[in-house]
Amino acid sequence: MIKAIAYSFIAVTLLVNKCNKNSNKAVSAPTEQTRTAHYTNPVFEPVLADPSVIKADDGYFYAFGTQDNWGDGKGSHLIAVLRSKDLVNWTYQRDAFDIKPKWKEAGGLWAPDVVKVNGQYYLYYSYSIWADPNPGIGLATSPTPAGPYTDLGKLFFSSDINLSNTIDPFYIEDGHKKYLFFGSYSNTARQGIHGTELTDDGKKVKDLNNTFKIAAGDFEGVIIHKKGNYYYFFGSKGGCCSGANSNYNVRVGRADNLRGPYLDKNGNDLTARGNGTLLIKGNDIVAGPGHCARIITDDAGTDWFIYHGILKSNPKVPSGASRRTLMIDKISWVDGWPVINGNTPSVTQQQAPVFKR
Repeated sequence: MIKAIAYSFIAVTLLVNKCNKNSNKAVSAPTEQTRTAHYTNPVFEPVLADPSVIKADDGYFYAFGTQDNWGDGKGSHLIAVLRSKDLVNWTYQRDAFDIKPKWKEAGGLWAPDVVKVNGQYYLYYSYSIWADPNPGIGLATSPTPAGPYTDLGKLFFSSDINLSNTIDPFYIEDGHKKYLFFGSYSNTARQGIHGTELTDDGKKVKDLNNTFKIAAGDFEGVIIHKKGNYYYFFGSKGGCCSGANSNYNVRVGRADNLRGPYLDKNGNDLTARGNGTLLIKGNDIVAGPGHCARIITDDAGTDWFIYHGILKSNPKVPSGASRRTLMIDKISWVDGWPVINGNTPSVTQQQAPVFKR
């Protein structure tokens, strides 16, 4: 969420030679990356919060993050777009939007979810202020993954769909139908993570009165991953944005149907508050890991968990925003459940994802 730093060709060459473990530490570089055998978190800094990652038709991965001020003097990035060949080395491309959408009077563009639908790249996004009584979800499209994206306006406000805190959209197709899931923290009667069916073109909700609940209002930032016979729910709990004091964490459940019920490893339903099996939490080095992107499988068949985390040694950018850096970690599957080593972000050198050239 910061501005790209301008480097001379000589400076970049020296940086790459000196720091082969993570040339992506630079915000931008003049050439694309070569294959990397190892990585150390974070894989991009200073900021890419609430990431969404997609592999595009050009063979590159593209990552998108919440609007934020990177402290680079350029103000808020209107959903920054990064590009990578290997999930490890990332370069800033541009912002998804040239102009901020105008369909809401105030707020930021948060928690994008980018997917390819009907030959176009769709960017679903939240439009909200902190503790917004009536946030909304919008949609923008582009023929190319980096954009710029053309805004199509709102899908709905919370008031339109009669639910609370309708942010953090997640798109999924199942059984030839298109669905949008959404929701965040709330204690109201209409709280929780909900889903609804979209029209065939993915641009509208079929019926604003027809939603279904899959988790309680102590979750946010849902993604659903289908593996084998199960649908796996990944959702974040705790505080995302208090710098080194952030206690964000990710918990999981699974179901044999997209609509649920989603149960944790102990058989508890996620629609009741306080449930969910721990996947990842902070440690002495990293605070607040969470709000993950879709699971990406590399060419060796390994699944990768992509998320943001805050280095306690450098928790905020000059603007005062939490420095939510981009991180990745390997997922292992044990007895049908996703596991991250130690239930915490890796902070030492790790084997990198494998992608064939």
